[in-house]
This record gives sequence, C-alpha cells and structure tokens, in this order.
Amino acid sequence: MNLLLKITAILAAFVAIPTLASAQEAKPLATIFKNPQCSCCESYGTYLEANGYPVKMVATHDLALIKERQGVPAGLEGCHTMLIGGYFVDGHVPVASVDRLLKERPDILGITLPGMPTGSPGMGGPKSGTWTITAVAPDGAKSVYKRY
Repeated sequence: MNLLLKITAILAAFVAIPTLASAQEAKPLATIFKNPQCSCCESYGTYLEANGYPVKMVATHDLALIKERQGVPAGLEGCHTMLIGGYFVDGHVPVASVDRLLKERPDILGITLPGMPTGSPGMGGPKSGTWTITAVAPDGAKSVYKRY
C-alpha cells in the first residue's frame, strides 16, 4: 500500500509539471491602455485573446501621457497603447507583427500602426491601402518594421 501511494504521488507530480511545448507556447500578458469610450480597443483585445494572448484592459484619460512616456512618436500614434514583453505596441497592429517582435526581441522601444485603419484587427470593414508598421529605436530613430 505504501508503494502504491508513492507511485501515485510521483505520477501526480509529473502530471503537474507543464510540458516544454506548453511553456514555449505561453504568451505574455498584453496590457492595453485605452480611452474609456473606445470600443474598437475592446475588439482588438478580443482579437489578441483569440490568438492566445492574455489581455488586461485599462481605461484611462491619460493615454497621451502613456504614449509619450513609452516613446511613441508624435504623428505615429495609434488608437491605444499596449505594453507587452518589455515593448510598446501602439494601435491595431496585426498579431503576426506582435509575435515576431516577441520572438526576435529587437533593440527597439516598440512598434506602431498609426491611426485606426479600416480593416485592421479590431476595426471593421475591408482593408484599404497599405499599412506600415513602424519600429521605434531607443534613440528615437524610426524604420519600417512591416508592411501589410
């Protein structure tokens, strides 16, 4: 009987240990700062959740200050500001670019998709035109990160 209890305890311990694959698939918390009246930000959060990201929404009237403190350049602001994995992601950035950012871990402050482009994740309607995701370096330099 004592041996059976030991074997059961050992098996239970192995079941409780997460597999390497599930640990690698775990995605970091996405904290989204948004204007309290904005509903497209909620849709963007739902989009991220559908792609495996845990999401925390923070309604604030200090969005401009948050963007400034994170280093989002004037004129390149998106609808909301997300903090994730040590980066900012501003606006309705497609999850493929978020995944790439977190995988490659470049030496930048973050990425941004300015405005609220029609058809972008969380926005309604068909895609129109080219979306340019801009990377922002610690020194303020800007470069094209991805075009969609």
